[in-house]
Amino acid sequence: MIDRDRLARLHQRELATFAERNPKSASAYENATHLFGKVPMTWMNKKAGGFPLYLATARGNRVTDLDGHEYLDFALGDTGAMAGHSPAAVVDAIGRRVYEQGGLTTMLPTEDAEWVGAELTRRFGVDRWSFALTATDANRWAIRLVRALTDRPKILFHSYCYHGSVDESLIVVGPDGEGMSRPGNVGAPVDVTETSRVAEFNDLDGLERQLKHGDVAAVLIEPALTNIGIVLPDPGYHDGVRELTRRYGALLIIDETHTFSVGPGGATQAWGLDPDVVVIGKAIGGGIPSGAYGLSTELADRALGRTDLDLVDMGGVGGTLAGSPLSVAAMRATLEQVLTDAAFEQMIAAATLYTEGIQRIFDERDLPWSINQLGARAEYRFVKPYPRNGTESNAAADGDLEDFLHLYLANRGILLTPFHNMALMSPETSAEDVQAHLDVFEQATAELLGP
Repeated sequence: MIDRDRLARLHQRELATFAERNPKSASAYENATHLFGKVPMTWMNKKAGGFPLYLATARGNRVTDLDGHEYLDFALGDTGAMAGHSPAAVVDAIGRRVYEQGGLTTMLPTEDAEWVGAELTRRFGVDRWSFALTATDANRWAIRLVRALTDRPKILFHSYCYHGSVDESLIVVGPDGEGMSRPGNVGAPVDVTETSRVAEFNDLDGLERQLKHGDVAAVLIEPALTNIGIVLPDPGYHDGVRELTRRYGALLIIDETHTFSVGPGGATQAWGLDPDVVVIGKAIGGGIPSGAYGLSTELADRALGRTDLDLVDMGGVGGTLAGSPLSVAAMRATLEQVLTDAAFEQMIAAATLYTEGIQRIFDERDLPWSINQLGARAEYRFVKPYPRNGTESNAAADGDLEDFLHLYLANRGILLTPFHNMALMSPETSAEDVQAHLDVFEQATAELLGP
């Protein structure tokens, strides 16, 4: 349905507008000569406008750039700021730690850590928690533990999953149905098929074929794929995964870092899942680097009972800054006062309003696109029906169309996650904010499709 010539013309117009609107951001980018890729992290070069917007201020669900433009932020740090930017309770907790108590990092525990562990148990069910600074590290440490406890070498993933930059997870299903390195994988220490196995999401037969090899320590999954669109599980899929892992002696690790959007206890609580290990990060720190992994009591006792595992010094599980007084203070404030049960009700209601509005635009324009909602987040793909696995969803990507929409929205004060078409709601996101987003999106589709 898309006239590619029209799309190209509109995109060039939006590029010119972006450059005209943002001279200070353009200058900052041009003058960044001491940064690898000109940005603090190379993924910041995922930019539809040719250069990134530079941050001036951020509060709640609003961001202001160097040129003074205010944006409704539906990216929210790709979940890292799901609590909103600088929520008051987190800022107060950080302030007390910094100005009154001191000791941002000391290698000594604080009582906040036990409170956070107890709250994570209440929400996610597993009983014993350890902290990290990112979900990537939490995943890495969980992987090391399950390998040690099962004496098996491989971890099984879903194709096009997202578990941060964990080396083992960068595996996809190849044309022959077996695993291969994900395209673009940088500097893999070994061929990823030596460390990992892979199956498509929603494919229990494929999962069983891989588990039958008998070398899988754990299946590490997101309850729904989230970084390749939002791919939802078929009815009964998770019951099947749990049954198969038990049948073939593999543990089950659930990574809730993005699926925390489903509710206060993520999909684990909302969908009644039964993992052996839970990993979470990003949002629980309210913007302060934070991550955690939780083990069942049985697994924790097995690990601590092993005299051959160095869990105290250089055994490969832990980090000097992890579990710091600052980090756990931020986690406690976020969980206790910001991302509460009531907050999730409001966030999910806003996401439902957004999803229904986007679907209405698709229906009225007869667009062959689709949208899925995962609690407080929603994402559309340029295909209908919505894909059922990661490989199908990857094939539905349209970089030119995505860049145009992102740029069109940004030029009119709406920010989406740079990597995909995901919109996330914070406790500060109002119905009026959602409607403003819908109005601009409807305007974009109208211009794109013409009269």
